[in-house]
Amino acid sequence: MFAPNIESLRTHKLPDWFRDAKLGIFIHWGLYSVPAFAKPTWELGAAPEGEDWNINNPYAEWYQNGMRLGEGPTYEHHIKTYGKDFPYENFVDMWKAEKWNPNDWATLFKKAGARYVVPVTKHHDGYCLWDSKYTDFNSVKSGPKRDLMKELAEAVRAQDMRLGMYYSAILDWQYSKTGIGKGWDMYWVENRTYAYADYAYNQYMELIDNFKPEILWNDIGYPEKGMSDLPMLMAYYYNNVPEGIVNDRFSGFWQDYTIREYQLGESDFTNVWENNRGMGLSFGYNAQEDERHFMTKHKLISLLLDTVANNGNLLINVGPCADGTIQEEQTSRLLAMGEWLDVHGDGIYATRPYSRRHEKVENGADLYFTQKGEQIFAFLDNLPAGDSCVTIKGFGAAAEKARAMDVKKPLAFTANGSDLVVTLNVGEDAYPVGIRL
Repeated sequence: MFAPNIESLRTHKLPDWFRDAKLGIFIHWGLYSVPAFAKPTWELGAAPEGEDWNINNPYAEWYQNGMRLGEGPTYEHHIKTYGKDFPYENFVDMWKAEKWNPNDWATLFKKAGARYVVPVTKHHDGYCLWDSKYTDFNSVKSGPKRDLMKELAEAVRAQDMRLGMYYSAILDWQYSKTGIGKGWDMYWVENRTYAYADYAYNQYMELIDNFKPEILWNDIGYPEKGMSDLPMLMAYYYNNVPEGIVNDRFSGFWQDYTIREYQLGESDFTNVWENNRGMGLSFGYNAQEDERHFMTKHKLISLLLDTVANNGNLLINVGPCADGTIQEEQTSRLLAMGEWLDVHGDGIYATRPYSRRHEKVENGADLYFTQKGEQIFAFLDNLPAGDSCVTIKGFGAAAEKARAMDVKKPLAFTANGSDLVVTLNVGEDAYPVGIRL
């Protein structure tokens, strides 16, 4: 049993299920999916010097904040499309989720190769996607008139995937009315009250009791007035969810793993981390995005490989449309990743990083390694189309036993002294090629 103090919490160990999972699905779906607007600008962490992130935020789920700023693309879009007297809360009556089938989602995520799913339960707009007794501003009392989290939790677990839950603790725009713009620090908004801290604590306890999520995925930080509650919250969580874990966004109090979001944050080869981002520039569905803004199928698979080889998990986001469907640009990429994992998953799932992480080899190709026990896997990526000859240093002794993970790939292996020479032919924009060494 864990006691409600930091000394006890520090004895918590990251469970193997998370290290083994490697791939999760993030889901941003809410009222913001109705206007579905943001100007596609930059990845987080890549805004040009002098540009204001909040004014030109590419995250569609930040729509309500953009409305409040009185300037910028989102504000101008809202005035033009809905009028200046149209409050954000009016989107509740427009959100029906009429085509949503949670089992279809869960089936898709399973086919994509995901081992866990992390839906947004409450984003910064304060709208809750479960039947919370602490607010009527939720999807059961209004909008879809369904307990979206309950239905999704059942569907995800029926597919034998783990369930995490995102919760926006420090920001809730039902409790604060000023837009976060130039000069505004999101850690210092009007909801810095004991009343709001109690609200966030009570809702977290409600999520734990109702759903037993295996991840508490907090965003940005925790209410300053409620920091003294965190020892009790986390001890209660660990004692009630034995394989539960928490991320690193509880204002530095405690964490089981760290996060990198787009280009903000660092990978950590010595500790387990999670790489989270959308397939485009937004998490919530953004009708302004098209093929130009989405990473290719190849780049998505490469991102998974690079993350896993560097001791991380990939939490790739899906932003469904308001009606509950998922656009083809997203589904096709998920299915391509799943097909690749069907062949190469043994070198991804339940692996650990090898002492050699990433190397550049002949023709500008990339070489990655993973390992599982005594089995070492090598992956060649970004090979030029046509015939290639690649040297993997130090593995000459593996020439006789080396095998392609894809039995349909004709690879030849020869020893050159202490090195292994791989001869292969790949097509245009070929996905990474896996090898058992």
